[in-house]
Amino acid sequence: MVDVGAKPQTERVAVARGRIEMQKKTLAMITGGSAKKGDVLGVARIAAIQGAKRTAELIPLAHPIALTRISIDFSIDRKRTSVVCTATTATLDRTGVEMEALTAVSAGLLTIYDMCKAVDRGMRLLDIELVEKKGGKSGHWLRGK
Repeated sequence: MVDVGAKPQTERVAVARGRIEMQKKTLAMITGGSAKKGDVLGVARIAAIQGAKRTAELIPLAHPIALTRISIDFSIDRKRTSVVCTATTATLDRTGVEMEALTAVSAGLLTIYDMCKAVDRGMRLLDIELVEKKGGKSGHWLRGK
């Protein structure tokens, strides 16, 4: 792990996003609430939050940090027959929260896959990426700018 002890504590925020592409019938099952395992997006939201909180246990060189906020949003992209997951994480610490946001998105999308795989094994996780990062020495970073 990198020594961050001399760095000042600052507010740090990261936003990550990803999507899971599926068959139309699978998307209809999710939006209609008819999945046999229950509320797909509700369970995926909890999994995403847990993923963010446990990032340091999963990513060997990630620092354990105290998160001050985790926000998970799902949106439906009917044109691409996808569910999009956006995670926002925040802390007041010496290191960033990018890994926590990315882990949250990954855990949320994997949970959707797990809950729907009986009807659609061909689902694909796509475009998992950091969208924005604020705080720390490097300042503000925005994808595409």
